Amino acid sequence: MIHKNNCFARFILWANLFFFVSVIFSQSILLEPFESINNWKPLTFEKIEKHTQYSIEQGNFNESYLKAESNNSASGLIWEKSFNVNESPLLRWKWKVSNVYSKGNAKEKMGDDYPVRIYVMFEYDPKSAGFWESALYESAKLFYGEYPPHSSLNYIWANKNYSEKIIPNSYTEKAQMILLQKGKTNVGKWMVENVNILKDYRKAFGEEPPKKASLAIMSDSDNTGESTTAWIDFIELTR
Repeated sequence: MIHKNNCFARFILWANLFFFVSVIFSQSILLEPFESINNWKPLTFEKIEKHTQYSIEQGNFNESYLKAESNNSASGLIWEKSFNVNESPLLRWKWKVSNVYSKGNAKEKMGDDYPVRIYVMFEYDPKSAGFWESALYESAKLFYGEYPPHSSLNYIWANKNYSEKIIPNSYTEKAQMILLQKGKTNVGKWMVENVNILKDYRKAFGEEPPKKASLAIMSDSDNTGESTTAWIDFIELTR
């Protein structure tokens, strides 16, 4: 009887320790329920005058969502902080779209519009750059006032049901698009996505990513001239 009690006591001890360790290593560094957009700043583009409208929409049970309304427009939101990709590679969110674009085509510049996408933008590090890359980025900094991203992953709601999982952006191979939803199959439904940024970057670029990154959200329709509404329930970034 004493032996059984000791075994039970050890079991409880290990269970509590496992729970404690799980909590420590699954801590969220970002848990955005979109009660407001105070932690996000506008992302606009010089040659695009009409911007997508972002607002907070209240649900029937006191829940709130980020609502993006795009009508022949393009703009986004950038999270105002950065994070270490190696320490927090797990990204999770919930999204929904009203429709996809009939003219949308991920393989052509004129079709490069998506009802919604989540960007992971990796920061350029001058210390690790070669001569030509350094010269290019220094020139860009002089023009824009800051370094452009080193590279990015675009998690997209694709307009068509492509066979590929990853497609280079039609404007630059520095942006690789991960196709999570494809076509009309899940239009109008809430979908939860779970991705590992590190694994996806290695698959997309064949190398290790820069250490620091930030997040952005965009809904655009300036190339196709169409319109859509998209919602995001939450975004969570964890260790």
